[in-house]
Amino acid sequence: MTDELDTDDLRDAEAQRDLVLITGMSGAGRSEAIHTFEDLGYFCIDNLPPALISQLVALTALPGSRIRRMAVVCDVRGGAFFEELVGELVKLEARGHPFRILFLTADDRTLVKRFKETRRRHPLAEYGSVKDGITAERELVEAVRERADLTIDTSDLLPQQLRALIRESFVAAGHEDQLHVTVSSFGFKYGVPIDADVVMDVRFLPNPYYIDRLRSKTGLDRPVRHFVLDKPETETFLTRWFSMLEFLLPNYLSEGKTHLNIALGCTGGMHRSVALAEKTAEHVRTLGYPVTVSHRDIDKDRGR
Repeated sequence: MTDELDTDDLRDAEAQRDLVLITGMSGAGRSEAIHTFEDLGYFCIDNLPPALISQLVALTALPGSRIRRMAVVCDVRGGAFFEELVGELVKLEARGHPFRILFLTADDRTLVKRFKETRRRHPLAEYGSVKDGITAERELVEAVRERADLTIDTSDLLPQQLRALIRESFVAAGHEDQLHVTVSSFGFKYGVPIDADVVMDVRFLPNPYYIDRLRSKTGLDRPVRHFVLDKPETETFLTRWFSMLEFLLPNYLSEGKTHLNIALGCTGGMHRSVALAEKTAEHVRTLGYPVTVSHRDIDKDRGR
């Protein structure tokens, strides 16, 4: 499969993709690291056998793939497969695919303490002590550590400090130091989205549901949009709402937030919230933030 895909076009496509390999010592913060990359919009895989890295790269380079950023964790949990990692990295280099290595470590005392606190078994200490497992692991990962683009000692770091270091070292150098915004609509009758960071209740606006010709339409349809957006109270609301967002967004970003979910809700999630979510997304884009729009409940009341 990879031989068939090894063309000049594939090389060009691969060069446009960002691959980060997260590795290092068990207990040094790999889980925290991959969660950071997930928050930054990376496609993430934990505990990927090294032999599958090239296949993953080839699959994401196929026409139509929307995956541009990948972060994978490879570590000694893979057993004997981990020893193949350096060889797989050499293959990637030969194909011209760029990658970066984040290596996480900590001193022995810290690692032993963390394993005792979590009561986890070290992957290389099935029958021996945690200390023996750490010693064996250091020997196994040394070849990868020497190739690392960034090595972080997490012995004295809090989780939020590790996340900040990753953002500064891996993402700020690119263009991922942005706030990625999701604007969604929902119906209060179906519950408030549990992942919403900012919730705005727009049920104070006139409801198109009570207009016969608009009832079966949604906030994506022009007649409903005009009904909602042309109201004087809506114009006043949008002025103040946009002003608040212009204040909030850069402050969320300065505090290290990389993704913000803004949810606007009306009764059924079909008319007012949909129209205003679309309008909100338009404004957020003009402020320079990448935006995704979703309408959770848009079809639930249709036809009622």
